[in-house]
Amino acid sequence: MNLNFLPHDLKRAIDCLNINFLTEIRIRRGQPVIIEYRGEYVYINRFGVCGSSKDALRMYDVDGLFASMLSDGVYAYAEQLKNAFVTLDGGVRVGVAGEYVTEKGAVSAVRCITSLNIRIPHDIKGCADGIFSLTQGRGLKSVLIFSPPGLGKTTMLRDLARKLGRANNVLIFDERNEIAAADSDGDGYALGERCDIVRGGDKLTAFSCAIRAMKPHVIITDELYGERDFAAVNYAADCGIAVCASTHVTDLHKLNGLPFDYFCRLTGIGEKVIVYDKNFDIVRDNCGDDGGGGAAFGG
Repeated sequence: MNLNFLPHDLKRAIDCLNINFLTEIRIRRGQPVIIEYRGEYVYINRFGVCGSSKDALRMYDVDGLFASMLSDGVYAYAEQLKNAFVTLDGGVRVGVAGEYVTEKGAVSAVRCITSLNIRIPHDIKGCADGIFSLTQGRGLKSVLIFSPPGLGKTTMLRDLARKLGRANNVLIFDERNEIAAADSDGDGYALGERCDIVRGGDKLTAFSCAIRAMKPHVIITDELYGERDFAAVNYAADCGIAVCASTHVTDLHKLNGLPFDYFCRLTGIGEKVIVYDKNFDIVRDNCGDDGGGGAAFGG
């Protein structure tokens, strides 16, 4: 995990921790740096976790820190910034707060940055074992994973892509470059020999083009949102292609009518997964043989 863009003292502190249990670094101008570590928000000083805010590291030049993260310059990330975040090499996602400049209903720039939320991705092999079993049957089954942010949806999709790719042509539409997390050289997470990765554009356009171009058996994508995203899923279903996706929707009623065979709700990191069928009857309250199906870290 390349976190060399961090200031020296903060990078030194992170190096004192077990990166496998680090999920967020929250930096607010002039305030103590807070991290999410082992499922809890804690302060951090130069030597690792500390118990008091007065001893914690503080960052003041948040604008400068953000600029140092963008190796290709801010203009290369302009499209991503419309959603108030950028994804760096390795799938590290940085949310940005400050003065949003809007144009035509979208964020065109962020000035006077006051806060950064750095989300650390993880590759946990085996976390999608239970969900993978749901996709198997007469033909591949479609699965939608849903929960609030940060409970491991992307981590599960990454592992699911690897498992499905053992016997199927898998198309990953990686809109935010977080599933495969390919860097500028095209290297990212090892997802197997049968995964094709598409980045950029919107889901509806990408699905329609890539289905014709790549002839996948299943499509994997992250964070469905809005009518066009759900229209893309419907288009794939009409083409007879299974879709495994995630969404932040938590209201079951809002999921009615979507062409998924199963709906998997993550209830918390390390907690059980509740599985519903297309009629929203509970078919399983633990998506994994040992309860590990939900034991994924955010990102």
